[in-house]
Amino acid sequence: MRLTGIFVAALLLGTVACSGDAPEATASTAAAQPAVHPVSGLPVTSLTVESGGKVHAFRVEVAKTEAEQAKGLMFRTAMGADEGMIFPEDPPRKAAFWMRNTVIPLDIIFVGTDHRILNIAANAVPYDETPLPSAGVASAVLELNGGRAEELGIKPGDSVQW
Repeated sequence: MRLTGIFVAALLLGTVACSGDAPEATASTAAAQPAVHPVSGLPVTSLTVESGGKVHAFRVEVAKTEAEQAKGLMFRTAMGADEGMIFPEDPPRKAAFWMRNTVIPLDIIFVGTDHRILNIAANAVPYDETPLPSAGVASAVLELNGGRAEELGIKPGDSVQW
């Protein structure tokens, strides 16, 4: 999948280089197209968490299919401070995640059907296969870098929108 991402990036770069469009036209065209993560190839979307009157903005990969969700952030060695991955649960269900083949510590944030945080499995330990369950029915699970939720003051009851 990484090779495909490099090919697409090279193709886009070549298209921009050969284009006679002004930079403004190129930028608006790029903004109209969905973002794709260069490593996973998953679509990227904006997500916000409202906590204590502050809004924290993230760019998250969207893992929709069973295969995408099974892989998640396995084997990734780094993730930006304001990046993450969202796992929509359709239909919503009681969820549990583990850290099999996951190299970096993560905060696993379970989001209820009302888009409020149910609970957070903070600083989940890399490679640990102990199930980390939701405290109720989850409509999504959000993964951020381990410790990021505490650093930003994100807690159960906070609102999550994507």
